[in-house]
Amino acid sequence: MAGNKRIMKEFADIQANSPPGCTITLPKEDDLLNWEVTMDGPSDSVYAGGRFKLAVALPKEYPFKPPNVSFKTKIYHPNVSNDERGSMCLGMLRADEWKPPNKIVEVLKLVRAVLAAPQPEDAVEPGIANEYKNERRAFDKNAKEWVSKYAK
Repeated sequence: MAGNKRIMKEFADIQANSPPGCTITLPKEDDLLNWEVTMDGPSDSVYAGGRFKLAVALPKEYPFKPPNVSFKTKIYHPNVSNDERGSMCLGMLRADEWKPPNKIVEVLKLVRAVLAAPQPEDAVEPGIANEYKNERRAFDKNAKEWVSKYAK
């Protein structure tokens, strides 16, 4: 399995040089397809001080198919679904935009960048996106409340 070698190498690389504010573990040591990420909210964002759990599920066809990234910690964000799935909308993760040379470390850096700078034009939660664009103070207040409620 070429994919497994690639995944093992990526996991080793990410352990040695993880993106800022991220800790990556394998919930089950013998399962390389499911990663658990703990990500600190970027210090210059409304998510500062929060610790968010994410699940990264790699398809068997990885790197030819994109990983699935979902938030296990509830987060008030226009690009993350507000349900128990916590799915994230990122262009890079769409099947038609994913490229095999992409790596998980790049995905995690992008996730963190989107935390710092939400992309309301690519929202999965239109109501939150509208609030972000039109009532920024209300958005900031709600996002911070969710951080203190769910992300500690």
